[in-house]
Amino acid sequence: MHGAGLNSGPGQGAEVDKTLTFRSVEEALPGPKWQSLFHYHWPAYAQWYLAEGERERPAYLACYNAMSHHMPELLGTYRQLCELAGGGDLAARLLSLYQPPPYITGCSQAVLTRPGSTLLARNYDYPPELCEGTILYTRWNGRGVIAMSDCLWGVLDGINDAGLSVSLAFGGRKVVGEGFGAPIILRYLLEFCETVPEAAAVLSRVPTHMAYNITVADACERYVTAMIAPDQRASIRRVPVATNHQKKIEWYAHALASETLIRERQLSILVDDEATTEARLIDAFSSPPLFRHDYARGLGTVYTAVYRPREGRAQFHWPGRWLDLSFDHFPEEQIRVRYGVRNLNAG
Repeated sequence: MHGAGLNSGPGQGAEVDKTLTFRSVEEALPGPKWQSLFHYHWPAYAQWYLAEGERERPAYLACYNAMSHHMPELLGTYRQLCELAGGGDLAARLLSLYQPPPYITGCSQAVLTRPGSTLLARNYDYPPELCEGTILYTRWNGRGVIAMSDCLWGVLDGINDAGLSVSLAFGGRKVVGEGFGAPIILRYLLEFCETVPEAAAVLSRVPTHMAYNITVADACERYVTAMIAPDQRASIRRVPVATNHQKKIEWYAHALASETLIRERQLSILVDDEATTEARLIDAFSSPPLFRHDYARGLGTVYTAVYRPREGRAQFHWPGRWLDLSFDHFPEEQIRVRYGVRNLNAG
């Protein structure tokens, strides 16, 4: 998620032609594979982290204390990753994801429940060149986690071996405050929660630095969407759909550009229709208005993810290509995807 501030992005008429390689990587404990990913992405992350000046970022002690207070179970993994990153002050501060620079995304997400099955689907809308493209399968804390990585160990969306599935979307508000970036909060959920009630309790107490809509589903057909922000208490409701606004539109320019209300209405109609099958919902994510080609403004769809909590399956989709993963079947593959204003193909 690195590199995109609140007002970043090329102009509306700019031509975009980017290629992103997605990689599925399995490494049970932090080791050389994660270290290689860190070294590959570190120059870009360091530049992003310091873009507003080093004084704007919290000192290491503040980062460590914040994690120790709010997410103490993560400290062991955090220390291991900091060591693999070389033990430097700047890397340790960034890896805490406490008070990171602000950034925005698009994103649509929805839960469909049917007797005996639950599905969480989402589109991730963002500048492709700023997406890591790494799908990590880890067992860092004794629990299997498959997740689309962000900020080197954070989570954009994912599932754990208890079936808990999570996804994030930007909340459509400009407010920035004291707290963590959402990807580390989602990592915490997948590492240490098994059910929606457990996840809801975490989302109610861990502070966030920006507004996000977090959708969570579990293997018992429970789901919630948590609207979290640094300036107000979390609103956690049994709502199956989330796009890029919270209770009302506050940032009208972003709402208009991202078509958040149009996408929310489309998803609400689908999940409320008893005739909607899983296949129908997934297909909808491949077509407008949910699938977006606005790569020029950094609001084009980078990938579609589908999580099946009861089956422990994670599927990733690009036009013409699927990657089907589970805790028992996780091939390490590479998929090259080319994004453009007028074309998009996977090979």
